[in-house]
Amino acid sequence: VQLVESGGGLVQAGDSLRLSCAASGRTFSSYTMGWFRQAKGKEREFVGRISWNGYHTYYADSVKGRFTISRDNAKNTVYLQMNSLKPEDTAVYYCAAALEGHYSDYQTYDYWGQGTQVTVSS
Repeated sequence: VQLVESGGGLVQAGDSLRLSCAASGRTFSSYTMGWFRQAKGKEREFVGRISWNGYHTYYADSVKGRFTISRDNAKNTVYLQMNSLKPEDTAVYYCAAALEGHYSDYQTYDYWGQGTQVTVSS
């Protein structure tokens, strides 16, 4: 599975942004998809994940109520809708794919995108 993120950019605090992650491969719908982020000088942080069928989502407390993950298996794409953005959301955002494991742990994921930069100005 190859993953390519897009949609990052520079926004102001309070704005919204939607990231996309396009996957190649016919087995995309088998994978739980996760979103992670990494701010400069910090460790990679779990943002949220969505089950293979889209029925179940789980979010980090820091983004709960502001971020929403969805997926379209027909388009091999997963989305991260980010609302009410804050300067502390500034990071490189990555999507990742996993078949099983502890989905909050980045080591569970088998495939990663190259990342897309999100910068939120105050």
